[in-house]
Amino acid sequence: MKIIVDAMGGDNAPEAIVRGGVRAAKQFGEDVVLVGQEERLRAILKADGAEGAPHVSIVHAPDLVDMHDDPATVLRKKPESSMAVALKMVQKGEGDAIVSAGSTGALLAGATLFCKRIKGIRRGALAPVMPCAGGQVLLVDAGANTECTAEYLLQFAFMGSLYMRKIMGVEQPRVGLVNNGSEDTKGDPLRLEAYRLLKAAGDAGRLRFVGNVEGRDVPLGACDVAVCDGFAGNVMLKTIEGVAKFMSGELKQVFLRSAGTKLGYLLVKGGLDDFRGLFDQDKIGGAPFLGISCPVIKAHGSSNETAAMNAVRQAIEFCRSGLIAEIAGQVGFMTVG
Repeated sequence: MKIIVDAMGGDNAPEAIVRGGVRAAKQFGEDVVLVGQEERLRAILKADGAEGAPHVSIVHAPDLVDMHDDPATVLRKKPESSMAVALKMVQKGEGDAIVSAGSTGALLAGATLFCKRIKGIRRGALAPVMPCAGGQVLLVDAGANTECTAEYLLQFAFMGSLYMRKIMGVEQPRVGLVNNGSEDTKGDPLRLEAYRLLKAAGDAGRLRFVGNVEGRDVPLGACDVAVCDGFAGNVMLKTIEGVAKFMSGELKQVFLRSAGTKLGYLLVKGGLDDFRGLFDQDKIGGAPFLGISCPVIKAHGSSNETAAMNAVRQAIEFCRSGLIAEIAGQVGFMTVG
C-alpha cells in the first residue's frame, strides 16, 4: 500500500508532517510518499538521521497552497503545489490514499476535481469522529457543505452509517438528525424534508434512524451518526472542542488552589489524563472525506508529528476497509426518486 502525504500542508509543515510520515512508515510498514519541496524535505530527513528510511520516498512539488488562497481555484492556479501533485498521483493510480493538513476547502475541491466523487453521490462530506458518552459519534457533515439539500443529508446518513459499521465496528449504527428539537415537527424546511426521507429509509429497514437529536444530546450518546449540514456541523464541532478545552483548564485551576487540592490531584491524575485523552486530536489524526472515490484524510491544520502519523494510520485503515466499494454498491438506496 502507498500513502501519499502532502508534506507542505498545515501549520507545522513540513517538519512535523515529514517526521510523522517517517514514524508511520516504520510503525505500520506501508509505503509513505512525502510530496513537497524536495530540498527542504531531504534536509529534515538528514537532520533526523532518517535518510534512506525504509518505505519512505519523496516527490518534488515546488509550490504550496496557502490558507488564504481561494479554495475553489487554487489547485488550478497552482498545479505544482504539493496538494495538487499529491492528488494527481492518487488520480493516476500512483498511490492508494492521500493525507493533507492543508486547506480543507482546497482539499475537498481538489479531491472532487481530480479523484471525483463516487458515481451517484452528490457531495463529499467531512466526517470526524468525536468522543461521546458510551463511545464515539461520527459528525457528518462537519464543514465541507454549508448549503445542503435533504438528499445530501440522506446520503450523509448512509455513508456515515457504513463508515461506523465498516471501520468503527458498530454493528447497527444509530442515525440521528441534528435539529433544534426532538419532535418530528421541529426544524426549517431542510430539516423537515430530511426527516421525512430518513424516516422512510428507517421504516424500510435501510437505516437505523432514531429521529431528531438536539445538539446537547450528541455528546451524551444519543446517536452513533449525527447528520447535519456543514455549517451547523462545523459550529457544533468547534463548540465541543472549545468546551472541552475550557473544562480542562478550569479543572486544572481547581487543583492548583491549595496544597490540599494539589494532593487531591495526585489521587485523580490518572482519571484526568484519561479525560484529556478523549479529546486528544493527535490520537485521532484526522477526518475522512466520505463520498470521494479514493481515501482522502484531512488532518488537523495544527497537526504535530503524532497527529500526522495517526492520519496515515487512518488512511491505511480506510483503504483496507472496502468502504468506498460498499458505498458505490449502495448508491441506489441513497438517491431520491
